[in-house]
Amino acid sequence: MDLGSNSFHLVVADVRPDGTFAPTIREKEMLHLGEDVTRLGEIPKASADAAVAAIRRFRKLAEAAGADEIHAKATSAIRSAANGPALVDRIEAEAGVVVDVIDGLEEARLIFTAIRAAVVLDPGPAICFDLGGGSLEIAVGDKNGLQFAASERLGVGRLTAMYAEQDPLSDASRRSMREHCVSLLSPIAEQVKEIGALLAVGSSGSFEAIAAMVAVTRGGGAPSSLNQYSFTYEDFLPLYRTITRSSQSERRAIPGMDSKRVDLIAAGAVVMRSIFEVFDLKSMTISDWALREGIVLNAIAQHEPEEWTGELQSIRRGSVLGLARRCSWPEAHSLHVSKLALQCFDATRNIHGLDLLDRELLEYAAILHDIGEHVAHEGHEKHAAYLVRYGELRGFSPAEITMLVALVRWHRRGEVRSDSRTGDLDRYALQKCRILTGLLRIADGLDRSRHQIVTDIQVSSNPSLILFRLSTRLDPELEIWGARRKRGVLEATLGRDVEFTAHPARREAAS
Repeated sequence: MDLGSNSFHLVVADVRPDGTFAPTIREKEMLHLGEDVTRLGEIPKASADAAVAAIRRFRKLAEAAGADEIHAKATSAIRSAANGPALVDRIEAEAGVVVDVIDGLEEARLIFTAIRAAVVLDPGPAICFDLGGGSLEIAVGDKNGLQFAASERLGVGRLTAMYAEQDPLSDASRRSMREHCVSLLSPIAEQVKEIGALLAVGSSGSFEAIAAMVAVTRGGGAPSSLNQYSFTYEDFLPLYRTITRSSQSERRAIPGMDSKRVDLIAAGAVVMRSIFEVFDLKSMTISDWALREGIVLNAIAQHEPEEWTGELQSIRRGSVLGLARRCSWPEAHSLHVSKLALQCFDATRNIHGLDLLDRELLEYAAILHDIGEHVAHEGHEKHAAYLVRYGELRGFSPAEITMLVALVRWHRRGEVRSDSRTGDLDRYALQKCRILTGLLRIADGLDRSRHQIVTDIQVSSNPSLILFRLSTRLDPELEIWGARRKRGVLEATLGRDVEFTAHPARREAAS
């Protein structure tokens, strides 16, 4: 439980032996405690009642889901409130949950732990900003760990209570809010300048809400996941002007606006602009993991430390394999198809000209291509596309998720195209998708029996033909038949015939 200044969050997670986890329940309760504390210095009785009720409900949900541990962390509002200790005691007595009140630096550490697990911090180091209701946490680090942390009282609830006396914000209030933000952020910018952060990451609700609106104004609608979505200062600036010069009722009409944040989003926009300017940032990448996921990862780290390496390596691969395992994947077949697909990619690289990122996406699509069988065999490619899109894969941009969805959607048959299940692919991405789909289909066909008969692939080619030479351990008749059935997309995309021949020297007699 993340008991924040603006909202309370619950995550119930199923932790696996390899230290990864799958969220099974997510809940949120908007309470705006930070505004109460800023105005009154304490949490009023009505708000305290609502907080206790929310935590009691969270506990019941967690216990119903089979949770055997509950970890609750409280942040700025409860930490700052004069009656915060009394509320913590009341939560334990009435809701049965022990609350750990953490300081801003511990909050920053937990948030960085989550961001490092959700976003590829490359190039690093990265400077990370988490904007809550009561405070702004700042963390600098890379894949090896945290190098700097700070916390400032720049939360959206606090700033709204201090400066947003009029609706819309007056010019004077907006200037005063920005000056306040700049005055607190400038010393931190000086401190971190020598670290030389190369990437900026933003997390939590206000920044995600702004990113969603930026995505809509760019065209094409907000992606299903904002994780690793990036936008520039130039993308943000027109939206900043719209948000900060409009009333709450007018903000509701802004495309992509989260209606629950119309009252606080102006302060969020002011903080974001101040960050861009003070830290001289050109762009920002979003992490949709924050404190709540950091709490889970921290709890995992407390168990059997010999089982956990302490390093969150290979975010993308671990996330892909985690989704595959959750879907009871056909492991031997999928890993073999992945191996064959990469051999096909490498052997034809001088023909298709795709890069290493495309190769990586092909590998992951091959691992995931049959996870839809977990739902039903018939139409399993459509089920797989749905599972990939909503499988909470970590470390992928929205565009990469769209490509993975398309690859698993079309791995089996049909014309490779954009549709409602795959998402929009521009002409360049669609051409890449057709090449990768063609390679994936052939690799899938070459394990038609699911007995891993084809052991190695070499390719020779001329302007009219691509010949796949197969090394095998048994008679590959069924595999060649399967690959021939699936060669049409690659032939059409590369403009060459495709044929297969088995290497007789490597063939063993069938038993």
